[in-house]
Amino acid sequence: MTIATAAAPPPAPSRLAVASWVVYDLANTIFSMNIVSLYFSLWVVNVMGGTDAQYGYATSISMAVIFLASPFLGALTDQWPRRMPFLVWSTLVCVALTALLGRGGIMTSLVLFAVANIAYQAGLQFYDSLLPEVSTEANRGWIGGIGVGVGYIGSFIGIIAGMLMLHGVEVLPPAVQSGKYAALFVVTAVLFLVFALPCFLFVRERTRPGRRGGPLSLPRAFRQVLDTVRSGERHPGLVRFLVGRAFYTDAVNTVIVFMGIYVTNEVGFTAAQASYVLLVAVTFAAAGGFVWGRVVDRIGPKRTLDLVLFLWMIVFAWAAAVGFFHLPGAVFWPVPALAGIAMGGTWAADRPYMLRLTPPAKVGEFYGLYGMVGRFSAVTGPFLWGFVSVTLGLGRPAALVTLLGFILASYVILRPVSDAPRRWSAADLVGPEAGR
Repeated sequence: MTIATAAAPPPAPSRLAVASWVVYDLANTIFSMNIVSLYFSLWVVNVMGGTDAQYGYATSISMAVIFLASPFLGALTDQWPRRMPFLVWSTLVCVALTALLGRGGIMTSLVLFAVANIAYQAGLQFYDSLLPEVSTEANRGWIGGIGVGVGYIGSFIGIIAGMLMLHGVEVLPPAVQSGKYAALFVVTAVLFLVFALPCFLFVRERTRPGRRGGPLSLPRAFRQVLDTVRSGERHPGLVRFLVGRAFYTDAVNTVIVFMGIYVTNEVGFTAAQASYVLLVAVTFAAAGGFVWGRVVDRIGPKRTLDLVLFLWMIVFAWAAAVGFFHLPGAVFWPVPALAGIAMGGTWAADRPYMLRLTPPAKVGEFYGLYGMVGRFSAVTGPFLWGFVSVTLGLGRPAALVTLLGFILASYVILRPVSDAPRRWSAADLVGPEAGR
């Protein structure tokens, strides 16, 4: 393989650009917490009388769509001079549909939620691929960790908005409860948009060489994805990393989706107490993001992720035990703290790990594959939760044990994957089609 000669390093990104990129993590976490994790699921199950399976299947369908679309979206962004327009439009679609949630029947809102979640997940992919624009190899873990930590401050904002707007809602008639939830969904949409704007305005993305911005070519994107899938051996560790990631993100994404339902229906907490549980989790996740970011830069993303996976094993085993043995709610409180620490570490290690395996010329496409396996896990996880807990009738604690098995599997799969920095060929640095 011909190795490209070293090029002059790009100029360091401005502090304003870094801060603006970080604040977008805060913006989309507001949506993730209020809509994906907590309040929308509570509206479906506890206000509208829906089931875990209905919400889980709506989530699975939306994730199935983005699972299929992710690599092609990434390949399309590699054809364009800049990725920012893709992030802007996906965010605007998500914001608009979020504002409409709760205004029709349960099925209408589930459809709107599914499409909004597709747009949100696509935006995550575009956002993650901008990390090289605001960081260097030396500080990538730290910048990514700051994004994770600040992102969880968005969870604070979302939860506090919900606590203020839904205070005492349980004693109100269902129609009034539904109206209050609908108002919260509008506030969530507005907050997402407001905190996303700095990223749109101040992240100065470098124009990639040879991309002229003409019409996007779906056939070329399809060929590019097929070529990458067929040539996985050219990128050591990539396929195994993606498979391992599918398992641990399956567990993590599923517990995010059903966290509110589990603590209210299995641990016995009220909706208000569930909000406090999540506040504890995001407090430790925010702190964990900053700390784990430094750990990534010091010991590398692989060893960091190993430690995080061990912590997730403890979290799932503890939470399942509380449900199985009907332990007092007080015994459950360490779980959200440990889960928060693990959550911060997962994303602080995950993005830099992927970048170690990613050719610079194919960041969009490879993050499409990265997103694809995450979306696959989000299809299978909620479906499996509904299947185990409702269809098989084994209950939610048994569903948690299933997720624990996924964490164990991911640890085993990832053991041989090295995170040593790669030396890229000229084609990997620039891309064979840059001038087309």
